[in-house]
Amino acid sequence: MTDEMIAEPDLRDDDQPGLDNWRVDAIRAAIEAEDAARLNDLIEPLYAADIADLLEQISGGERRAFLRLSAREIDGDVLSELDESIREEVIEALPHDVLADAVRELDSDDVVDILEDLEEPQQEIILGALEDADRVAVQQAMAYPEYSAGRLMQRETVTAPEDWTVGQTIDHLRSIDWLPDQFYHVILVDPKMRPIGNVTLGRILSAKRATKLREICEEVFFTIKATEEEKEVAYLFNQYHLISMPVVDEADRLVGVITIDDAMNVLDEEHEEDILRLAGVGEGSLSDNWIETTKQRFPWLFVNLLTAILASGVISLFEGTISKIVALAVLMPIVASQGGNAATQGLAVAVRALATKSLTRSNALRVIWREIAQGVANGVMFAVIMGIIAYFWFGQPMIGVVIGMAMVINMFAAALAGLLIPLGLEKMGFDPALASGAFVTTVTDVVGFFSFLWLAGMILL
Repeated sequence: MTDEMIAEPDLRDDDQPGLDNWRVDAIRAAIEAEDAARLNDLIEPLYAADIADLLEQISGGERRAFLRLSAREIDGDVLSELDESIREEVIEALPHDVLADAVRELDSDDVVDILEDLEEPQQEIILGALEDADRVAVQQAMAYPEYSAGRLMQRETVTAPEDWTVGQTIDHLRSIDWLPDQFYHVILVDPKMRPIGNVTLGRILSAKRATKLREICEEVFFTIKATEEEKEVAYLFNQYHLISMPVVDEADRLVGVITIDDAMNVLDEEHEEDILRLAGVGEGSLSDNWIETTKQRFPWLFVNLLTAILASGVISLFEGTISKIVALAVLMPIVASQGGNAATQGLAVAVRALATKSLTRSNALRVIWREIAQGVANGVMFAVIMGIIAYFWFGQPMIGVVIGMAMVINMFAAALAGLLIPLGLEKMGFDPALASGAFVTTVTDVVGFFSFLWLAGMILL
């Protein structure tokens, strides 16, 4: 493929950033032609997130060729944006001087985020590229438990004594050259370096120089222990609309700060993780190869196989009933399917409510009764619909009665299972998103098949 084979749109602006289809095709053509100059021209207007997306979209061979031709276009922001599934591969391919320059420009929290997903040899390479003070800060952060606030925070903080004025603060900020690339608050601290309030930069810039900082503090102020789980961080940011939050040690002394971008990343990861786990596909990405994808999905497919065998065992108990009334074999999947769909709806709501802490002990009973009521109501409505359909389909009124009764029973069971199973799993310390799906499916299949075939045997025979 050559550049001439790629038709450029007439209205395209080469300086317009963004990873459109034309640019991806042109980049692939430049990689194939080993045209480093053309490749650099094409990626020059792209943001770090666009380059990271590009590296995730192209094949492994194209990625290696890209890094050979344009390694110096990979900076710290690109490494930070990369999906963890290919980050190690990119780091291994980069020249040491390029890698060193890339990580030196990152804040400590971004370096920690990169290190978490790497093997020890790659971690040593990155740590060796840092300045002594930065390396110590990163190592201290890495000493905190995985998925904790200490891993999430950046060590670079902007502080001021509680008795300073706005004028003193502005003069101080202008006189130092180590300010973080992004910060939103000046943290007020007492003489023991314990945070006691936040002042936004907007309030500092709009207040008179003589104003005391403690007079313009934010009304909503939280601190969080460095050992607290990061999902608690995401909850606080989302619940109270925070922009940044100080992190403290066991003595309540300031050790770092978490900013909204890191908290929202955690929230996005939690959402993605719940969705993937509910579907039983693990935590993979589109960059994973087929072997990794197979390993991630096999365990839950195997669990589903076992639950299907259990449901089939229930059916085998009623072979005599099915052999006498063949219509039952046609209708019984409908009962199980409706129950499974209803349970999945309730399960999704319950898992999300647990993640956001909106489902608590105080409202659990009310929510359970609501799910029971809607399950029975939907069951009755679908029972009437299926009863009429079964009557006209097979010409036997009692078959319609049987399937209607079975559907009410299974919808009731589905409503309970969709809520109680994730609640029970969380109570026992398990992730409700990880294991609920298999248990819920088992309940609705077993209850659906058993109730339908048992009622058929009792009523029709």
